[in-house]
Amino acid sequence: MPTYPGDPAVTLAPDATHEADGYATSELRTGTHAGTHVDAPRHTLSDGETVDEIDPGAFAFDARLVDLRPLKPREAIRAETLSAALEDEGGTDDIRPTADLLVLRTGWATHWGTARYRNHPYLTEAAAAWCRDRGVGVGLDTFGPDPTPSADRSSPKGDEPAGTPAHDILLNAERSIVENLCGLDEVPARFRLYAFPLRLRDGDGSPVRAVAEWEA
Repeated sequence: MPTYPGDPAVTLAPDATHEADGYATSELRTGTHAGTHVDAPRHTLSDGETVDEIDPGAFAFDARLVDLRPLKPREAIRAETLSAALEDEGGTDDIRPTADLLVLRTGWATHWGTARYRNHPYLTEAAAAWCRDRGVGVGLDTFGPDPTPSADRSSPKGDEPAGTPAHDILLNAERSIVENLCGLDEVPARFRLYAFPLRLRDGDGSPVRAVAEWEA
């Protein structure tokens, strides 16, 4: 499975087998931010809440899909881009109280498993603040809201921000972040998204089985 540069690899291996033991168990090794997952504030904030301290109900979202395609590799997603995309869909950028999570469809899920997946678009600090100020978190079909460094974690190129400013802005305000979403071509403009984490003690995040629900 592709993982963020420097994160642990994901492995799943037999521990006991029916042939040898009469039953089957497996050993799963994974980082807390592998695959589709949620970030807890502790992910980038040393004094932030851990995943086990957050009420599970906070991970059941009224989601609004924002189609940002087409986007270029490592393109900055600006606050004006989000506002314009929402207005183009026949609405306004006054999101609350009808949504608490913006799901940003960048199209980058199609590059999952390739080197190109690292070169995903990212949120500017102003765009993250725009979401924070409107009381919404973000879901993305990318590694995250900040630029992903190269495999050797080299410095950002050009005017890309260093560090994790978008994460920090959102998580400091307890706005949710759901990463590595897929299947967004199948969901409508508004839906319910369930992304319940494992109750990991002192967890900075957790893999999830993300499920979308809507009325036909």
